[in-house]
Amino acid sequence: MGAALLSDLGTEIAIPVCAVIGIVFSLVQWFLVSRVKVSPEHAELSLGSKNGKNGYNDHLIEEEEGINDHNVVAKCADIQNAISEGATSFLFTEYQYVGIFMVAFAILIFLFLGSVKGFSTKNQPCTYDKEKLCKPALATAIFSTVSFLLGAVTSVLSGFLGMKIATYANARTTLEARKGVGKAFITAFRSGAVMGFLLAANGLLVLYITINLFKLYYGDDWEGLFEAITGYGLGGSSMALFGRVGGGIYTKAADVGADLVGKVERNIPEDDPRNPAVIADNVGDNVGDIAGMGSDLFGSYAESSCAALVVASISSFGLTHDFTSMCYPLLISSMGILVCLITTLFATDFFEIKAVKEIEPALKNQLIISTVLMTVGVAIVTWTCLPSSFTIFNFGVQKVVKNWQLFLCVCVGLWAGLIIGFVTEYYTSNAYSPVQDVADSCRTGAATNVIFGLALGYKSVIIPIFAIAISIFVSFTFAAMYGIAVAALGMLSTIATGLAIDAYGPISDNAGGIAEMAGMSHRIRERTDALDAAGNTTAAIGKGFAIGSAALVSLALFGAFVSRAEITTVDVLTPKVFIGLIVGAMLPYWFSAMTMKSVGSAALKMVEEVRRQFNTIPGLMEGHTKPDYATCVKISTDASLREMIPPGALVMLTPLIVGIFFGVETLSGVLAGSLVSGVQVAISASNTGGAWDNAKKYIEAGASEHARSLGPKGSDPHKAAVIGDTIGDPLKDTSGPSLNILIKLMAVESLVFAPFFATHGGLLFKI
Repeated sequence: MGAALLSDLGTEIAIPVCAVIGIVFSLVQWFLVSRVKVSPEHAELSLGSKNGKNGYNDHLIEEEEGINDHNVVAKCADIQNAISEGATSFLFTEYQYVGIFMVAFAILIFLFLGSVKGFSTKNQPCTYDKEKLCKPALATAIFSTVSFLLGAVTSVLSGFLGMKIATYANARTTLEARKGVGKAFITAFRSGAVMGFLLAANGLLVLYITINLFKLYYGDDWEGLFEAITGYGLGGSSMALFGRVGGGIYTKAADVGADLVGKVERNIPEDDPRNPAVIADNVGDNVGDIAGMGSDLFGSYAESSCAALVVASISSFGLTHDFTSMCYPLLISSMGILVCLITTLFATDFFEIKAVKEIEPALKNQLIISTVLMTVGVAIVTWTCLPSSFTIFNFGVQKVVKNWQLFLCVCVGLWAGLIIGFVTEYYTSNAYSPVQDVADSCRTGAATNVIFGLALGYKSVIIPIFAIAISIFVSFTFAAMYGIAVAALGMLSTIATGLAIDAYGPISDNAGGIAEMAGMSHRIRERTDALDAAGNTTAAIGKGFAIGSAALVSLALFGAFVSRAEITTVDVLTPKVFIGLIVGAMLPYWFSAMTMKSVGSAALKMVEEVRRQFNTIPGLMEGHTKPDYATCVKISTDASLREMIPPGALVMLTPLIVGIFFGVETLSGVLAGSLVSGVQVAISASNTGGAWDNAKKYIEAGASEHARSLGPKGSDPHKAAVIGDTIGDPLKDTSGPSLNILIKLMAVESLVFAPFFATHGGLLFKI
């Protein structure tokens, strides 16, 4: 079989060093962003007054137009503080609810897993090698609970830190837009990079430290050790579910309320300070698209790592105690941090952006550069960290695998992610014909706009599904379920760059809102709109990555669950499995119905409040009086916290109810059904919503003769586009992105509770 070139000591040094490099790099980016001052007395000392590239030597637009610069800076600072306080207040309240759940679920994990062997403290025969003794089931219960809590805390921290940097950077991006679009782009992108690298590095470091601490107790029992580590992925994803659903309901309730009354009824611009829902809308961008997305992708990363480690622990890596080969998934992630670091410099230092049309290519190049460099990085890691051949556990037998086959498994996931990204861009960017066709359909009203948008969403599923299918076929053929797990890791290996691009969007969106509310020049708003339009497309690409990786992660977790529950085959022709399959396929629809109705009911309250303020507050439409922003913030907060509980309960309770009452065969059917239908619904929902949003922006921008023929703002086609965008909001920002958590979370929860379900499950069939 041979041995890896990299020694165990080298591995023990390389992983934490790469994680620390990622954290240091994120702090450097944060420091560079912090040099842009958001206080009038320091405004002249900001970076923009120095000579250099990316618009450093641009004059302030205000200087050209004779506007009071100090007044603008003070307004931006006030608006930024209001958004930051609203987001922090919401997240603290949400985390109190989630904290109660976290403790309750941790107790449940301990009780269920501890009861597998009657809370025995005696060593037991190992599952896959009966001649050896492994640690007691009670130890697995305790350590799974600890790793669950660690994953949950890391997930919450990832989301919170992302939100703090986003609310720190939004006004700075606005102020930098006065000096040039290149300066504003760099500020927004660097801020996104802070979140990307902090999340990737923290996730890797906490997981690595946890493994080493658990190893002190488990010693040579790697099977038990990595079984306990699966709790880390469960903790990450369960927090992500509430972050995504709660944040999604919050942001869309405010957005729909602001759009319907402000833009359609009152014909005032988006982010107009007269609109009472405008602060809540900007807060929502941070709690949904930043905190929610951060927790979501952290969950995907944690679960794919856990799935790969569980399968590897019962393969030759675990049986021969080859630590370097065992840590192959973590070494891939470590290489990813270094690759993303180099990639980020291409956007911020190696090339300068001088014009609006260069923004979107710069962001797309980030995806291409990181994928190409990562392919080389994967080759290096595979060659140095794996023996030339080894065995992988494959449903009861050990399958011989070559290291070059595993390299191809990672690469097929990596490149499938890029394909999904570009297909998503094609269907959601207004630079291409699909979105332009949707915009054109607005000529005849909202109904045709909705029909075209839905058709686009359904059609956009085709190529991503083929990409995922080919990835599954290639990776499973070469390395069974381990191949699928590392393919998912390949897709997520450039997570730092993906998150930087994703977080850039809401930061740019907030920057535009602040420019509008502060009454800044129309030319500045044009620059922030250009940043936002590019960010809208990249956000859709980020969601495509999240959904694609969720499909691979869920399948890998499903394989690990089947192995741990000791199911030999999953036969869809047996009634037990088929009823699970059909119910599982229904769950994404039930979940989507709940989340969309939640957005609808919250938006209803918001619309009534915004109308009330416009009708009853004297001088509000004329701009003489300030609206009551706080009431709208409270409506969004209360609604999202109340409404996130039923969808969360549906996802968390389904595996427990099915496993306990119907057994592991039916549960395997539920997991397969929810995976197959959830991926389709998630991709179509996200892309439909993204296309409607960019069709509206296409008409508003009026950049082409075709677009101008549909406009201007306030025209009938524009109003039809706004209605389409409003329908699409809960699809692309609440239901669609939350579905990938549904399919991952049910799979990882089933994996954690597999020993309990296998021992005590199927009560109805035992009667």
